[in-house]
Amino acid sequence: MSRVYFYLLVMAVVTYLIRVLPLTLIRKEIKNTYIQSFLYYVPYITLSVMIFPAILAATATPISALIGLVVAVILAYNGASLFRVSLFACVAVFLVEGFIL
Repeated sequence: MSRVYFYLLVMAVVTYLIRVLPLTLIRKEIKNTYIQSFLYYVPYITLSVMIFPAILAATATPISALIGLVVAVILAYNGASLFRVSLFACVAVFLVEGFIL
């Protein structure tokens, strides 16, 4: 049981250091445009990395998930609202799983 507490302590320290070190080491404003653009896109990349595998594993078959993903990407690229994108992606998955497969 003490190993679990040790692992939790290590995880807490690592998480804390990741958040505190940039605040203590970088005191000036970041003026490098490459670093600024990298930091701007980090939340989007992180969210994509977490969501993409869940999209492919959330349905009964990977084919229906892929079709729903394609529908969602096309609608989002064309400027549809988040509600409309999610609604049509769900309808596409429902139709593919219910009637085609």
